[in-house]
Amino acid sequence: MSTSTHPTENVTTAPAVHADGPTRPSDKPLGGKFVGGVANYLDERTSISGLVKELGRKIFPDHWSFMLGEIALWSFVVVLLSGTFLTFFFDASMAETHYYGAYAPMRGLEMSAAMASTLEISFDIRGGLLVRQLHHWAALVFVAGIGVHMLRVFFTGAFRKPRELNWIIGFILFILAMAEGFTGYSLPDDVLSGNGLRIIDGMIKGIPLIGTWTSFLLFGGEFPGTEIVGRLYALHILLLPAILVALLALHLMLMIVNKHTQFAGPARTNNNVVGYPMMPVYMSKMGGFFFIVFGVLVLIASIFTINPIWNYGPYDPSPVSAGTQPDWYIGFADGALRLVPPHWEFVLFDRTWSLNILVPLVGLGLFIVIVMIYPFIEAWLTGDKREHHIAERPRNAATRTAVGAAGVTFYAVLWAAASSDIIATHFHLTMEGVIHTLQAMLILGPVVAYFVTKRICIALQKKDREIALHGYESGRIVRLPGGEYIEVHQPVDEYELVKLVDYTTNAPLVVRPNDKGRIPWHENVRAGLSRWFFEDRLTPLTQGELEAARAHAHHDLKHIAEEEDAELQGAHDRAGVPDAPHRPIDDGKGVETANRPSNIIVPDEDDKGKDSPKKG
Repeated sequence: MSTSTHPTENVTTAPAVHADGPTRPSDKPLGGKFVGGVANYLDERTSISGLVKELGRKIFPDHWSFMLGEIALWSFVVVLLSGTFLTFFFDASMAETHYYGAYAPMRGLEMSAAMASTLEISFDIRGGLLVRQLHHWAALVFVAGIGVHMLRVFFTGAFRKPRELNWIIGFILFILAMAEGFTGYSLPDDVLSGNGLRIIDGMIKGIPLIGTWTSFLLFGGEFPGTEIVGRLYALHILLLPAILVALLALHLMLMIVNKHTQFAGPARTNNNVVGYPMMPVYMSKMGGFFFIVFGVLVLIASIFTINPIWNYGPYDPSPVSAGTQPDWYIGFADGALRLVPPHWEFVLFDRTWSLNILVPLVGLGLFIVIVMIYPFIEAWLTGDKREHHIAERPRNAATRTAVGAAGVTFYAVLWAAASSDIIATHFHLTMEGVIHTLQAMLILGPVVAYFVTKRICIALQKKDREIALHGYESGRIVRLPGGEYIEVHQPVDEYELVKLVDYTTNAPLVVRPNDKGRIPWHENVRAGLSRWFFEDRLTPLTQGELEAARAHAHHDLKHIAEEEDAELQGAHDRAGVPDAPHRPIDDGKGVETANRPSNIIVPDEDDKGKDSPKKG
């Protein structure tokens, strides 16, 4: 339901009195006096009651996909809670030491203090391994939750005006979450994290002119140096979490200010919100959902081992471990490096230009920037400056959905390339064959995904149009007097009809000359891209078309009913019972129809004798 804001009234009320006397102390709520006093104290000094009242009465729509963002939110809360526990015991130092903890196979090995403290958390601190795995799993789910939430926002067009800034904030949160995960992943100073840092060091050194000096600045000298763990630790527990919390608060505030999008439905427009109030409905839901997310993460952390550093050992720059994989959210960057063809290097101005590093860096950078500014690109292409508070069905924005599918395919191929060696060994394939196949898929895959997705969306639009005009296939087959068999369609109810037809679409932009009578080249480009964006579109059904379809369906149903009645009447005439009704008679003996020329149950002779009055 949608509610409006009512003015606050100052009302003086007398104490409630029971019919049998004054209020007894036992009738007061437990702690009510204390809570009321604290609330009154805070309100007199902060005037916070108005904010609490408005926020509590804020209406939010209800849909299962809106819970995807909450998964990310509550996973982040679990990350903060578990990370606070780990901070008490982790030693962010690369000072050399020897391990003498509870894990016998590694006793006496030389390692950094960071590695030793991680082993102590895992094997010596009560519950330490559970909390450490909970922290890692929650971080993975946090990044995944943001990614899936952004896909929902993209495919439903929820990034359009006035939510462009919130899209950018959400995307920055996604990048920061990946950075937060990578910095934490690199802290234990084991072989796996050391290999990941070595890849980052190589990418930095591949940048011309400034790469080497930037690497020295980051690592405190030649890789691996002695400072990187401490610096990553400061980023991981101070700077990045502070920025994440600030941007998350801003993201939620803008969501409240701009209103939450809602899907099309009866009584839902751009000017209202149909749903439930924040308090008590959504507060209860959010609280329950937090414990569900927390419980599932604890269950996963209890059952599935992740990042067992005791199997990898302390980091040593000399060996290279085969088959190592980064966390899934960094896989696309590793895959981009693996798919670059060899020998993409040349020397110019006494500098080595490593295109096998620069091309992935520039390509991934462009991909990230395009995704971040996509709301402005679409608004420029379509010329749409209206506010949108109704979420679109992905099928109704075929080009956008196809572009999103192409982007997801591009990302997925890069992500799969990070496991090219695992694919080759597990499926007994050659490494060159896997790499060449993935290289071809990186180019052809997005193109194929774009056209296939667009055709599917248009086909689904046509199917919705057919259902809106003619109804659902009911499975009811009717035989006409002429011997023809037809299926009677079931009309769509009003609720479903709104979902099928309540959407809008734009026409391609029309190029017009400027004040000088000329058409600038960029306007021609914009018009061409606009035509591409809106090609093959289906215009929404008009009210006249819907009414005509309903009238036609009513006429068909009436015609079928008349023909059925005529055929039944003819059968009754042939059976010698012309006055019999056209519907079966329920004689109370059963539900089956007698096997006779008509569908009328004729009373038996015995029944006639029983029913006839007796003569005295």
